[in-house]
Parts: sequence; C-alpha cells; structure tokens
Amino acid sequence: MNVAVMGYGVVGSGVAEVLAKEHDSIAKRSLQEELSLKYILDIRDFPDDVNADKFVKDFNVILGDESVQIVVETMGGLHPAYEYVLACLQAGKSVVSSNKELVAEKGDELLDAARANNVNFLFEASVGGGIPIIRPISQCLAANELDEIAGILNGTTNYILTQMISGGLDFETALAQAQELGYAERDPSADVDGHDACRKICILAALCFGTHVYPKEVHTEGIREISLEDVEYARAWGGVIKLLARAKREGNGQIAAIVSPALVKGSSQLAGVNDVFNAILVRGDALGDVVFYGRGAGKLPTASAVVADVVDCARNWGKNRMLLWDKVKDGYVKDYLDCETALLVRASSDDVPAALASAESVFGGIRQLSREGVPEGEFAFITPKDTERALRAKLSSLLGVKPLSCIRIVEY
Repeated sequence: MNVAVMGYGVVGSGVAEVLAKEHDSIAKRSLQEELSLKYILDIRDFPDDVNADKFVKDFNVILGDESVQIVVETMGGLHPAYEYVLACLQAGKSVVSSNKELVAEKGDELLDAARANNVNFLFEASVGGGIPIIRPISQCLAANELDEIAGILNGTTNYILTQMISGGLDFETALAQAQELGYAERDPSADVDGHDACRKICILAALCFGTHVYPKEVHTEGIREISLEDVEYARAWGGVIKLLARAKREGNGQIAAIVSPALVKGSSQLAGVNDVFNAILVRGDALGDVVFYGRGAGKLPTASAVVADVVDCARNWGKNRMLLWDKVKDGYVKDYLDCETALLVRASSDDVPAALASAESVFGGIRQLSREGVPEGEFAFITPKDTERALRAKLSSLLGVKPLSCIRIVEY
C-alpha cells in the first residue's frame, strides 16, 4: 500500500520522517505487508532532501496512480486543498488531513464523499495537534451524552497570556517574544484574533453534537484588547484570563458556541495550563469532566497524529469508519447575546462612588474589585449572571460610566 503527502512544510516533512523512521512498526500495525511513501506534492524544489526522488508538482500524478490508496493533506488553507481532497475521495483514496480550516469549512461534504466512495476522511491532527481528542470523542466517550466542550486551543495566545500573567509583560511585548521564539507567525492575526481556535471548536462541536458548525456562525474575539489591568483584576477576583473556545448543548435543539477571553477560577483545571500547552475539557453526563492536555502543535507531535490516522485508514481499508455529522441547520447556533454569563467590567468615571452605587442599583448587586496602583477614576466589578444582552443593556444605561473592558466569566 502506497501513501502520498501533499504539502512539504513542517507537518508534511514530519510525516515523511515518521513514516521512514518507524516504517516496520507502522506497516505491522497497519496490517499491511508494506506501507510506503511514494509521492510528495509541492511546488517548491528540495534537491538535497532525503526524499528528493519522490517529489512531483502535478497533482494528477497522485490522483491517477491507483497504487496510491492513502493521501495525506498537509497543505493548509482551503484552496486548492478542498478540490484535491474531494477528488482523491471520489477516486477511492482515503485522505488524512491536519488542515483545520478545511475540516471546519468543508468537513460535512468531505465526510459524505468518503462514505459514498467507501473510503475514509480522518483528521485527528486538525484540532489538538499531537493531543488525541477526535478519536476519544468519537469512540471512547461514545457512551456519554456530551453536553459541553471547552478548551485552550491555541498555544500562541496561551503563551502570550502566560507571559502577561506571570511575567508582567504587556500584550505587544509578549507577542514580540512569542514571535522571536517561533511560537507566533509574522502575521499573528489567525492566532491572536481567535480564528484558529474558532475553526477548532467548530470541528469539536460537530463531533460532540452531530451537526456541522461554520466558523462564521461562532462569535469570535481575540486577546489584542486584554491589558495588564485586566490581568490584575482577574487575580483579585481569584482567577486568570484564558482564551477559551466553548460549545454547549442547549435544551431547545440549539448549541451555544463562542471564542473569547474568559475568566476561570484559579482552582480550575484550565487555569494551570500555561505557555504553549493546550487543554480540552469535555463534559459528559455519565463521566463528568475529562481533560485532554499536551502540546497542541509541533512538527513531530502533529506528524504522529497524522500517521496514526494513516494506520487507521490502512487497517480499515475497504470499509468506511462512519465518522460523520449532519448538514448545518438554520438557527442551530444560538445568538451569543442570548446566552447567560457574568462579566468582569473595568470602567472609568469622574465620580466613582456614584458610578458604583448606580451599578449596584441597576445590576441588582455587584462585587467590587480592587488592585494596587489603581488610577483615579478607574473601577471594576463583577456583575450577577444574566443574558449578555441584558447585561450589556444595563451597562450602557449607567450614566457617566465609560466601559474599558468586559470579560466573560466561566465555570469549569
């Protein structure tokens, strides 16, 4: 059985490395006499690479070779990855992908194509990198009714927030440090604006709740506006700020889904997840809370997850593993403003005592927070729990109060 890899970047080269290094054990576990890398598709030249003889630039070479039965897609992006993967599935080739954007946007279509052609489309590495999560959700937790999933799904933002919390660095300084260390891209917007985490929670929500979720339907906020002042007030409250991606089953057939900075208590299992590490909390009716923890990226950890899917495809050759979810439904994702939360509000006013008294009256009870070195005119408080729409309306009704930040509070 032959394998082709499309895209020879960090993950793709890692896949080739793992396939070569662990060849004998991988072939044995795959129940195949042979499992070999035959082609690598990339527009670039690698004349000095150990796999130089395997490179092709024409996708049709892979598509037309019937001896290639498993294709690994590590190209990234939506196009031409989508067209290539769909063509492979329709040609009777199983596909393994690490491409979170592809799965989040086109997962329902590609899973349908895999089922129609009796092959498999697997994507363990698209969410947690080297952290196993998709297989545990679809298999190990199958006896549970999954009610909620939440996670720190982006190592770059978690590193930045860790430096702000533990090192006292402001956002821009912490971001620059992350870029120097190679944790953040030159253009970090996919990470710091929450888009990477959004794609991942869409995939997880589809797996947990059985219906496709498009990223455009999930309210997404990043961490650019988080300040050291916010960090200090979070500490005074008894917790830390994390960028959390969350999805929860609602009682009316909808789900609530959001990506945003959030306060978690210091006692939470998510509070101690620092630096580039990720953690995913799954809440089920029978098992309660389960947390999956580890490095969410990296060449070899991610490649190992990809190769595990390759082995799974080889072991299940000739049968579809029935990993699928329904097409998206109108109104499936609840408006985030109609979801309940409490808020940490940091604000300014020319008359702080009057502003606090007004907030106490309007919200029906608040918890005031303090920090060292608070400048004149600044104050902070915790609201009671209510729909976010109601909380925002009450906040806007406070006269002479300028909100500086509003951060949601979660219970994990």
